Amino acid sequence: MSPEDYPEQEPFSDVARAYHEGCMARRTVEGIEIAYGDDPYQRLNIFPAENPDGRVFAFIHGGGWTNGYKEWMDFMAPAFTAQGVTFASLGYRLAPQHLFPTAIDDLADALVKLMDVASRYGGDAAKLFVGGHSAGGHYAALLATRDAWWQARTLVANPIRACMPVSGVFDFGPDSGLTMRPRLLGPPSDATDRAASPIVGGDRFPAFLIAHGDRDFPHLMTQAGRMADHLRSKEAAVTHIVFEDADHFDASFAAGDPAQPFVAAALRFMDEQS
Repeated sequence: MSPEDYPEQEPFSDVARAYHEGCMARRTVEGIEIAYGDDPYQRLNIFPAENPDGRVFAFIHGGGWTNGYKEWMDFMAPAFTAQGVTFASLGYRLAPQHLFPTAIDDLADALVKLMDVASRYGGDAAKLFVGGHSAGGHYAALLATRDAWWQARTLVANPIRACMPVSGVFDFGPDSGLTMRPRLLGPPSDATDRAASPIVGGDRFPAFLIAHGDRDFPHLMTQAGRMADHLRSKEAAVTHIVFEDADHFDASFAAGDPAQPFVAAALRFMDEQS
């Protein structure tokens, strides 16, 4: 699909428009689109590797929970498929029309669908890794550390081997540093804020590769450090990457650039956790 094929979403800010254009300009390949629901946003793109080695890397777009398309992350695919990784970019329904936990439910369904079809493209459902940028990093971290969505789908265990968020959000509580409460959370509720915060509680603590720019949003850089400390306190393996001279959006582009440290670190990370 192209962005013009989707239902209307929240208007882009100037910086979001520039990021959108940057993502689409970097998109050089088209994936195989697979639906996991009836809504146009409930679809994923899968990119088979020429010589697949079983690893599957699913990546979730950002957009402040209210914007974005799965096609934004397609530009990342070549760097990973060239190294044997089956890559997928995931779509989900957006706030404020769809409040928490709708998108999480969507993404869990997307990952179940991805695991169902992965073997057709050389992927191994037992080697599933999940990442995301910004809001997508938040969703990836929550899916990786919570079991409820997987138990609801009658899976024996959380299928995510490890998590790789880029400029992710990990906390909506009073120490989050956010200047306003995201609209995906709906009416003010401490219970919802806690349930949506990966840094609170957690059922499991897989390995994490956490990345952000050195000029990222200050509250996200602080949250990344706190999340890394939290995971280490739970004896999880943590790798923390800081992109040099990179803001929030530069960090996203760097995540698909083989010349930047994320791609090599992610490939090594997946090998170590497989």
